[in-house]
Amino acid sequence: MKPKPEQAEQQSLYTQANRPPSASARPNSYPSASDPSTSYPAPSASLDDRAISLAARYPDPAFSILDQAHAKLRVNAASVERLVSGMRWAEGPVWFGDLGSLIWSDIPNNRMLRWDEASGRCSIFRQPSQCANGNTRDRQGRLVSCEHLSRRVTRTEYDGSITVLADSFEGKRLNSPNDVIVKSDGSIWFSDPSFGIQGFYEGEAAHAELPTHVYRIDPVRGKLELVIDDIKMPNGLCFSPDESKLYVCENGINPRCIRVYELATNGKTLRKGRIHIDAGPGSIDGIRCDIEGRLWCGWGTGEGLDGVRVFDTQANPVVHIDLPERCANLCFGGRHRNRLFMAASRSLYAVYVGTQGV
Repeated sequence: MKPKPEQAEQQSLYTQANRPPSASARPNSYPSASDPSTSYPAPSASLDDRAISLAARYPDPAFSILDQAHAKLRVNAASVERLVSGMRWAEGPVWFGDLGSLIWSDIPNNRMLRWDEASGRCSIFRQPSQCANGNTRDRQGRLVSCEHLSRRVTRTEYDGSITVLADSFEGKRLNSPNDVIVKSDGSIWFSDPSFGIQGFYEGEAAHAELPTHVYRIDPVRGKLELVIDDIKMPNGLCFSPDESKLYVCENGINPRCIRVYELATNGKTLRKGRIHIDAGPGSIDGIRCDIEGRLWCGWGTGEGLDGVRVFDTQANPVVHIDLPERCANLCFGGRHRNRLFMAASRSLYAVYVGTQGV
């Protein structure tokens, strides 16, 4: 399936030029797209972007070391900070280093938000957003998003126009694409559970036409390929640093788990997966790897569980970052990729860590 451009015209993505100087150039400004034909609920509250440290002292007691072999992950003179509050359900953070900004989704409010590192200010990046959930960047720096309301995966071009990358498989509509990642070969991998069509809060209630699968979009042909068909309600996903493994959260079983799949030598297909982490009473969502292969997992739900749980390569828990809200998704950002951003329910949090994200 070839990518399909949106018919609606968008304003330029650039502030100084309509086209990038080269294919590898990065955008330096994003539009706030709008569509008067799409309605969305009013924000639950005004956005509050006054940064607040949750710690009264250093080291931050919210950053718990569960295995002293990984004590370096805590920066003793850093604390968990709440950067923004006022969302209904925060998801899909993605770092734009060229903008010095984080972009993330507020699904029920049908909008995407942007936080600026230099000023600490938050603004609306896009509204309506088609109830976008997960976001990432492709190898050319373009934004790739999973949209619940439109049941598709899209790419924001340099000029601000929207290209549809996938909305159906074998003639049937996707469920509600959830999380998305890009491999070094340019292929796009995404999960397609049915959360966005189960009601009218994060999308619109609809009948599922497909089982819940994980797909790959070929970078050359644009063809959508089924890569995992033995998983119930796949959610967050990420590659190991060397891209030899794919980790996928499975949320349709109890207890929830993270499965690991070995990539074949062609880098396109997967060998049968196995359970890597049993979440027990925990609830897992978005996941990311650091450069040493540890998994940083959005975690919940309830007192003592809400926050981020970190596992080493042998699936042992080594760190827990306690938050007052359940963390849905996370990403590494900042100039050195050593700042962890956490989209957690109604708020966005951040903390500097002693490693770097992939």
